[in-house]
Amino acid sequence: MQANEPAIHHPVDAYNVVWTSPSEDMFGSMPIGNGDLAANVWMEPHGDLVFYISKSDAWSAEQELLKLGRVRIRLDQPFCREGDDFRQELDLRRGRIVFSSGPRSIVFWIDAHHDTIHIEMDANEPFDAEVALESWRTPDGNRSGGAAPDTFLPTDGNTIRWFQRNTRSIFADTLRNQHLGAFVDAYHDPLMDLTFGGVIEAAGLTAKNERALTTTSSVKKLRISMHALTAQTETPEAWVEQLEQQRAATTSLPLEERRTNHQTWWSDFWSRSHIFATGTPEAESVTRAYVLQRWIQAGAGRGAYPIKFNGSLFTVDGLIKNANTGQIDDHGPDWRQWGGCYWFQNTREPYWAMLYAGDVDHMQALWNMYRNAIPLLKDRTRAYFGHGGIFCSETIYPWGLNRNGDFGIGNTNVYPQNPYIRYYWDSGLELSMMMLDTFAHTGDETFARDTLLPIAEEVIIFYDEHYPRTDDGKVLFSPAMSLETWHTAEDPLPVIAGLHTVMTRLLEIPEALTTDEQRERWQRLLNELPDLPFGEESGKKWIKPARTYADRKNSENPELYAVFPFRMHTLGKPDLDLAIETWHRRLIKRTGGWSQDAIQAALLGLTDEAKAYVVQNATDKSIIGEPVRESRFPAFWGPNFDWLPDQCQGSVTMIALQRMLMQCEDDTIRLIPAWPKDWNADFKLHAPRNTIVEGRVENGKIVTLNVTPEARSNDVIVMELPEKRN
Repeated sequence: MQANEPAIHHPVDAYNVVWTSPSEDMFGSMPIGNGDLAANVWMEPHGDLVFYISKSDAWSAEQELLKLGRVRIRLDQPFCREGDDFRQELDLRRGRIVFSSGPRSIVFWIDAHHDTIHIEMDANEPFDAEVALESWRTPDGNRSGGAAPDTFLPTDGNTIRWFQRNTRSIFADTLRNQHLGAFVDAYHDPLMDLTFGGVIEAAGLTAKNERALTTTSSVKKLRISMHALTAQTETPEAWVEQLEQQRAATTSLPLEERRTNHQTWWSDFWSRSHIFATGTPEAESVTRAYVLQRWIQAGAGRGAYPIKFNGSLFTVDGLIKNANTGQIDDHGPDWRQWGGCYWFQNTREPYWAMLYAGDVDHMQALWNMYRNAIPLLKDRTRAYFGHGGIFCSETIYPWGLNRNGDFGIGNTNVYPQNPYIRYYWDSGLELSMMMLDTFAHTGDETFARDTLLPIAEEVIIFYDEHYPRTDDGKVLFSPAMSLETWHTAEDPLPVIAGLHTVMTRLLEIPEALTTDEQRERWQRLLNELPDLPFGEESGKKWIKPARTYADRKNSENPELYAVFPFRMHTLGKPDLDLAIETWHRRLIKRTGGWSQDAIQAALLGLTDEAKAYVVQNATDKSIIGEPVRESRFPAFWGPNFDWLPDQCQGSVTMIALQRMLMQCEDDTIRLIPAWPKDWNADFKLHAPRNTIVEGRVENGKIVTLNVTPEARSNDVIVMELPEKRN
């Protein structure tokens, strides 16, 4: 049977999640996905196998990411029987979940190359089964996110077919509300007629009704598959036809061939990179967090849209404790805190973790979203301000505009009514920084020409043309804010540091990829930037959040953007002491959620502090706030600031751990710059210039090292750190 294949040991096997008892409800679900199609899977105590289905592009008419549905598989004989040992295992290396109880087994996997879920059930005695699609989206049900009732198609005898279809859209109304009504007809509406759903089938099943299938006779083996599709079609019938074509194309390939290709993909994925820290229980906990967060990111990172920070594809029922009554309110499976839009401050963190892991291909959806938004964003800038370039708002619909709740319904101004994001346009700078790092890693000139430069250049044009100059010829960034924290600011640190670093890096791009006009603009604006804002007292100097700042509302440390993400002051760069002093003086000192203290500590070589924070992140699932219930899966952090499973906390842990082992600037690769001496590690990480660094750390020393290509070995510095940096 597939569940009992011969054991082939791999280091990642040690981090498989194993449960020896069923789960009470969805809080005991395991995540699994192929990058686009995903599921939360659990076995209930009475033996029902239940799973939610999600897809990266299942957007409602109100731009909320909905579930496709919930499936329940019920056997006539309980899967879990008294006296039989129960086991549920997340098999990371093979990309599957395996259930076993006595002589019965279930293997659950989502094809890495096709949007198809497979459930393979085996037993030593005949059983009957019922497969049902459960919908909460009914005329009188819990329909959040602007969902319509699900449509169930008449059965063709042995399938369940259903869909959710948008018959309206907020797209045109959003443009009109944000003073862009003149452009409604110029842009494609991405939501109208968007249809998503699927088909469930299995040989040996027949339709009980349009929502359930049952076995025609008892079986010892059952193979259930579910095919999912999202498409924008003129009619529902056209969507059904496309679904059937997809289903036929997938099933034309032999199942064993699909299984082999699927397992090969996951094997290749785990072979790309790794960090296995050992030596103490804390090190093992951090490793588990790292491995499982990477699993979650891979499960949602290859779809048409970026990973949602507030739960990814793995949200569960929207249970919220009412602050006034103490009662638990159920908002339904489609609900998530902060809704369907993207906050760049949060969205970025899973993607920063992908570079050193070698998962650059999983970053494509993020690039696509912003690149596709350029025309509308240029039109917006021209309409609002009468000049060129684009500004990237902190909170956006996937087409680039502010969510209406932030902009304000009926707002007569061009600035959002939400004071937390009114002048907050820094995301374009950090996005450019991330793309520059990606280009440094890959050397992909097509990416530089078609994605990096078109976005970065428009962002810089905006900053160049939008702000006035002072009498001394320097740019005055005002009105402005310093992240969401200081709502009234002039010359905020993140803007100055971002522009300085991005333009310096752009000027290093091969001239054949750029124009004289671009380079002249970058150099001129670089010369016109004001100095970084500093404070000084009793011989101590530190970086300030802005030249002037007031009206604090949030809890970020904007001054430390000079360390991360813009890396002006880190190990090997000037004024390290200045940055360390700034870190110690930071207003908010904590970890959890999107807090970046762990990353910044690693980049400054503060080993003890970085270690303490990554351990806390890895072991405390909801550092900020109190969850209604703690999830059973070890890497379902949150809700923290956002929602469960929080994608920021695990990603920060990944980024910090990577930078504790390796830091890359220019051509230099620094190893173990902030690595605890009591942690050993095997690691394989990706550095710029298509370089792979693989080795082992023991007792604070590199004992083996292999650098590919070998010539890059000359660029490696193995750090000898003092016992403690202050």
